[in-house]
Amino acid sequence: MITERDTEHIGQLADIAIHREELAAFTSRFNEILEYFDLLDQVEVVESIEGRECNVFREDEVIPSLSQQDALANTREKEEGFFRAPRVM
Repeated sequence: MITERDTEHIGQLADIAIHREELAAFTSRFNEILEYFDLLDQVEVVESIEGRECNVFREDEVIPSLSQQDALANTREKEEGFFRAPRVM
């Protein structure tokens, strides 16, 4: 469990200014995040054939997806079979 003092220390290490009135909220959020990590630690890990670890939830299943024509059907901005997007500089 992270305390407010720990949160202040983490803020200093990360060079983040945490104001006194924000400290309780940050501490609460840190603890929520750590609870998620505890949940992830409970996921069953199995070894694959190559000896590497991986998570197994279900078998992969190939299903048909949209055709290119169907995917582009609701856009006004298309070019040569692709979505046309604004230029990014």
